[in-house]
Amino acid sequence: MKPNLTAKLLRNTAPWRTAPAWHIAFSGGLDSTVLLHLLASLPETETLPTLSAIHVHHGLQAAADAWPSHCQSICDSLGVPLRVMRVQVQAGASLERAARDARYQAFTEVTGAGEVLLTAQHRDDQAETLLFRLLRGAGVRGLAAMPLHRPLAAGYLVRPLLDVARGELEAYAHKHQLKWIEDPSNADQRFSRNYLRHTVFPTLTERWPHAASSLARCAEHLSEAQSLLDELAQMDLMAADEPSPFPWLPLPSLALASLRELSDARQRNALRHWLTPLTRLPDSDHWASWHSLRDAKSDAQPVWRLADGDLHRCGERIWWLPTAWSEFSDVLVSWPHPQIPLELPGNGQLKFIGSAPEGPLEVRYRQGGEIMEVPGRGRRDLKRLLNESGLPGFVRGRLPLLYQGEQLLAVPTLAGLWPGSSDGWQLQWMPQTCDQGLS
Repeated sequence: MKPNLTAKLLRNTAPWRTAPAWHIAFSGGLDSTVLLHLLASLPETETLPTLSAIHVHHGLQAAADAWPSHCQSICDSLGVPLRVMRVQVQAGASLERAARDARYQAFTEVTGAGEVLLTAQHRDDQAETLLFRLLRGAGVRGLAAMPLHRPLAAGYLVRPLLDVARGELEAYAHKHQLKWIEDPSNADQRFSRNYLRHTVFPTLTERWPHAASSLARCAEHLSEAQSLLDELAQMDLMAADEPSPFPWLPLPSLALASLRELSDARQRNALRHWLTPLTRLPDSDHWASWHSLRDAKSDAQPVWRLADGDLHRCGERIWWLPTAWSEFSDVLVSWPHPQIPLELPGNGQLKFIGSAPEGPLEVRYRQGGEIMEVPGRGRRDLKRLLNESGLPGFVRGRLPLLYQGEQLLAVPTLAGLWPGSSDGWQLQWMPQTCDQGLS
């Protein structure tokens, strides 16, 4: 005997029964109306977290202005609190994607630590997602389609109806005489998903009646394959995760030598896994830039520019630099009270270890030709000192230089790369961290 909708819902939400709260993404359409009705009915027999509904109003069509009141009426009848969130959809090439991004940004704002956002995507949605991504040439991760659950903000997004057919939801809605919104845009076949739903899938199911369930099952197999690829990537990255020679530099980096020992396919797999939390990934046609970076001469400093930052190679190490890393001000900064740490615009903090020198002090950045006094070594060219240290080139332009008048008084000691002042003080620089906008 097949489990009914309630049994499937309980099974798929079991891991989150002790969450602080459940939120349901409630559009007012058929799918989310059924999910809300199911969830609101469960407390009669089950002990569950507190439930609330979230309706996101995109403001993209005039008909949508009436939907919040409809959703409020449904929630009132079920005794579920509703929060209506109005969002701005950014203009772009894909209205569907822009609306989705705005919607999920709203969901992120309401999902607290350990809390769960429940959405009503079902098996037919999963099949459509797989076919849509297949036609776009997605890789294994993309073809795994929508996971049953994933992290969202400090909580989780859960799709408890992914193994439920649309027909089951329709039958439940009619049995319980539910009322729902019919979004006019769902019939607009200019949108790719609507074209698949209204034109492609009816043709497929006429020839293969179980096409949707077969495609959804295929997505499950691909999800399992992606899990194995992730495990392999983690093993390969462990070997490349050697300690950085600059532990004070708060940027993700990997040793290149161990990556070189892998096949090209395993290199790409490991890098995809490493870069996924950091940036949107390029399509397969743009991975030639990785080979150029990997195979460059050892004294070169090649850069692979990606959507949300750059991958730099310095010697035998690769470094990830988010876009925010380049967004700092290299203007002169006065330091009238050197006993107090100095906040550098977009470039972290500078402070003295020991008693600060007397007199007016300024912080400037490299212009070229700087000479500094190194205890025990005399006057030395700063460029040569930096070359000796192996300091990555992308750091050198951000290196704060301490001046007293026109005299270069000190350069941050950078964890002992060169000694501090002969007067017993040191200049310590703490570069901007990922928490300050580098991630």
